[in-house]
Amino acid sequence: MKDRFLGLLGIAMKAGAVSSGEFAAEKSVKGGISKLLILSEDASEGTEKKFRNMCDYYHVPMLIKGSKETNGAALGKDERSVISVNDRGFADALEALVKTSGK
Repeated sequence: MKDRFLGLLGIAMKAGAVSSGEFAAEKSVKGGISKLLILSEDASEGTEKKFRNMCDYYHVPMLIKGSKETNGAALGKDERSVISVNDRGFADALEALVKTSGK
């Protein structure tokens, strides 16, 4: 996989450090488990607003990156518009990759 971000996201999934899908991600954020929320660039406006407000309220950093299709494929799943990273190490590494790549 050429994209290091998606590769690391797949590794986090295999390590059991990811909750994917709107329901599971919402549960992780509200439960204080989520360390980073990743929202697909093609998520609906309503989904973006809902999770942006939720992340602000619960102080969870949020990235908007990738499409539903590519993010889901990185996890070995169908399309996913919302992904919660529940491990601090993976969350920090994913944020660092985005900052260094400038995307």
